[in-house]
Amino acid sequence: MNANVYVDGFNLYYAALKGTPYKWLDLRRVSRLLLPHDRIHRIRYFTALVHTPRDPPRAQRQQTYIRALKTLPRLSVNYGLCRSDSERMPASGGRPGEYEYVTKMEEKGSDVNLASMLLADGFRGDYEVAVVISNDSDLVLPIKIVTTQLRLPVGLLKPSKRFAVELASVATFRKEIRKGVLAASQFPPQLTDANGTITKPSTW
Repeated sequence: MNANVYVDGFNLYYAALKGTPYKWLDLRRVSRLLLPHDRIHRIRYFTALVHTPRDPPRAQRQQTYIRALKTLPRLSVNYGLCRSDSERMPASGGRPGEYEYVTKMEEKGSDVNLASMLLADGFRGDYEVAVVISNDSDLVLPIKIVTTQLRLPVGLLKPSKRFAVELASVATFRKEIRKGVLAASQFPPQLTDANGTITKPSTW
């Protein structure tokens, strides 16, 4: 069957990739390994560009990775927003009553964008099976609409140690993304696109 894969980039990163050597991830390869009996028709990747004035290489690494992803056929990148806010919090290791300002980064929009495209693609007949890489329970309703009203299967590829109970209850099938699959799904150290060579970041 023709399968569309919908990837919540931040959810995947923080649940399965952060702190591992597997960040240079080829999403088409992951999809093929976990869906061997389906044809990967389209991959939609949902993320937001990070803004880290104190850590410019972080944003550069993300942009390099997105550039690598765009070399994959029929993959599109859909952007939400990344908001940085300063919040007054108790100082770490400080005396009682001491506070410091901590910058917190929050991603907005990826879950809404993913849900919107999952529904839009389903209603226009763009897939025979949809697969969601996320563990965000906010996606329960759109998945339920696809499975009950459109009567199309929706699978869940789990990027974290446990499935969200609400998601598991509405998905047609579930598979875990194991470390072996991540290790076998890495881009080569260098790729090329119309603008030249893309090199895997040396530190990540």
